[in-house]
Amino acid sequence: MQISVKTSARTQMIDITSQVQTCVKESGIKNGLVHVFSMHTTAAVTINENADPAVEADILNTINKMVPWDDHFKHMEGNSAAHIKVSLFGPSEIIPLENGSLVLGTWQGIYFCEFDGPRNRQVNIKIISD
Repeated sequence: MQISVKTSARTQMIDITSQVQTCVKESGIKNGLVHVFSMHTTAAVTINENADPAVEADILNTINKMVPWDDHFKHMEGNSAAHIKVSLFGPSEIIPLENGSLVLGTWQGIYFCEFDGPRNRQVNIKIISD
């Protein structure tokens, strides 16, 4: 299964938890693992707090300080910062699935992390049954 994510900024975090849960429901699988994978070299997937939007802002602010967009990189496309950020975050997450629900902590959500937007992106969802 795939979900589409439309981003609107160069760097952005979008909570995709409900879309992933919808894929789980449509699959009919009740127990197993859910693999969420960004199909792009300049966009990542992570799990973090989804209760306070300030957390997203803090993460993006910090990662942009750590890896500034224009730091005299050699990559011809000019988006090396995005590639580096994805390497730090990672392209995927695996979430346990129990009784048809994602096993996430009270404050956890699944985020698509855009580092070279705005763009139309694809996320692959693979649900593996027990």
